Amino acid sequence: MTAYLVTILVIVAIAILVGLALNFQWGCAGLVNFGVVGFVALGAYTTALLTPVVGWFAAMLAAAALSALLSVVLALLSIRLADDYLAIVTLGFGEAVRLVLLNEDWLTGGALGIAGIPRPFAGLVAPEHADLALLGFAVALVGIVYLTLEALVRSPFGRVLRALRDDPVVAASLAKPVLILRIKAFAVGGATMGLAGAMHAFYMTYIDPSQFTAITTSYAFMAVIAGGRGSNTGLMIGAGTIMLLLEGTRFLKDLIPALDGSQIAALRLGGVGVGIVLLLLLRPQGLLREPQRKAASLLGEPDLADMADPSLPPSHPQEI
Repeated sequence: MTAYLVTILVIVAIAILVGLALNFQWGCAGLVNFGVVGFVALGAYTTALLTPVVGWFAAMLAAAALSALLSVVLALLSIRLADDYLAIVTLGFGEAVRLVLLNEDWLTGGALGIAGIPRPFAGLVAPEHADLALLGFAVALVGIVYLTLEALVRSPFGRVLRALRDDPVVAASLAKPVLILRIKAFAVGGATMGLAGAMHAFYMTYIDPSQFTAITTSYAFMAVIAGGRGSNTGLMIGAGTIMLLLEGTRFLKDLIPALDGSQIAALRLGGVGVGIVLLLLLRPQGLLREPQRKAASLLGEPDLADMADPSLPPSHPQEI
């Protein structure tokens, strides 16, 4: 049972990393990325190929760097594209990565994939504690990425990204470098997806193209929508909830013996879909609203609400 719980928590950690990346690109900057799975796969294969050569830490850095570099290239190619066409380009990128992984046997192993991927700290912990060590590493990585992205979102850079998301024309009219901002947002998100792919490779120790399908992108969008677009804290709650529901409902087969595995899988995905629709209808901002900073606090001035006389009802302004 402990091994199963560790597995679930590692899967949740990887889903949170992917969701944080998409939340930064789409939730904060408004850049639709339907090629999430392509960047995750790129990170996983880069890690798998380089870990035996340069070690796990350098391989992770290389995975993040390569994913960020290709994100920059993709952003440059889409310089003149609107959001709808950008989504199509990223979707094509994800499919192109899958085809390369499947057909370039000399590099990726083709459909057979790559096996025997070394894990971090493999020689420092006993084999029976390897999963727990990897879980601790995954939680630490999630914490570092969360704090880094949260700092970026709350910084002036993050506020400019939200302005770009809400109205790029206004942002450009205020002399904001729209192209540079798009490139930076794509690069940061792509690097985070590369780290998520590295964690996937470390945990599975074997990867092949069938592990990277469009459902990974769907889960990421579900997590962002459920948690609240633009809210990293909400994203963590949303990703954790969705992955726990998907994995926990595997036990429905024991409760409903008449259903086979494929029917249970369809019910799981259908249930999550219904839940997302209800959430959009009843709470369109998600579980947690995007954090907002008031203009008064940005200027270092007290909020007018804090200056009001508490003895007066809220509907009546304070008399001077």
